[in-house]
Amino acid sequence: MPDLIFSDARLARIYDAFDGTREDLGLYTGIADELGAASVLDVGCGTGCLAVLLTTSGRSVVGVDPASASLEIARAKDSSVTWIHGDATTLPPLQVDLATMTGNVAQVFLGHDWELTLRGIHGALKPGGHLVFETRRPERKAWEGWAETTHRRIDGVEEIRELLDVRLPFVSFRHTYRFPDGVEIASDSTLRFRSHDEIEASLVACGFRVVDVRDAPDRPGYEYVFLAQGVS
Repeated sequence: MPDLIFSDARLARIYDAFDGTREDLGLYTGIADELGAASVLDVGCGTGCLAVLLTTSGRSVVGVDPASASLEIARAKDSSVTWIHGDATTLPPLQVDLATMTGNVAQVFLGHDWELTLRGIHGALKPGGHLVFETRRPERKAWEGWAETTHRRIDGVEEIRELLDVRLPFVSFRHTYRFPDGVEIASDSTLRFRSHDEIEASLVACGFRVVDVRDAPDRPGYEYVFLAQGVS
């Protein structure tokens, strides 16, 4: 089940405001341009920021997400995108040039669901199609920056983030939102931090070859950006 931060209707409506300007998305539109991708599948599309951005250049875009509340926000942004409630393992027949997973999407898969997701994506690609995603480098210990509880307030809503647990490769944290009417909603999340070698091995096992591993321009030195191609 998706975390409440994505699946609760009230939290979905404020998600974009707290997520910011999404400077990370230029990486993905640039790779789509580089590959000449005319069709894109955005896995874990959330509120649709990347999917909508990709349609502005005339691409055919499919966005899939298990959180219906987030998809409702996405649908209201652009009706030209094909929005699918589900995940990469439940897709209808597709043949796309490129699949993407932005932000923390690749790290929300904690066990065998990672391999199932990769296989589902592989099946949705055209022969020779590509997958691009980012994932935080475990050695940079991003969770150390989450250890201090942080507070933000946007449009009268207070957000509190706190680190809950570190049991590598798993890191858990909580976002709590306090609304002006007194309602408080907490959303707990867990991410899996995989090594470079673990990610590459899983890609190869699921029918991909690693074409390149790049840096994330918005967080240089802190993330791997994997570009893989379906080969079998």
